[in-house]
Amino acid sequence: MLNNIGLPGLLLIAVVVLVLFGRGKISSLMGEVGKGITAFKKGVDDGTKEIDEASAMEEAKDVTPEADKDKV
Repeated sequence: MLNNIGLPGLLLIAVVVLVLFGRGKISSLMGEVGKGITAFKKGVDDGTKEIDEASAMEEAKDVTPEADKDKV
């Protein structure tokens, strides 16, 4: 059913949405969507940084045997 919308159908839907909500409301909604996308990307970057730091801490773990730690 949605495969046959085409360009005229999309334009009609856009006009109806514009009439129902108004230009200002749509503009503010798109601003909120942009903020959400930015926050999502920041969260993903923070998550990958935490994972990288955790793996770096595991790699830097001291593996010296207990008997050899006293020898300096």
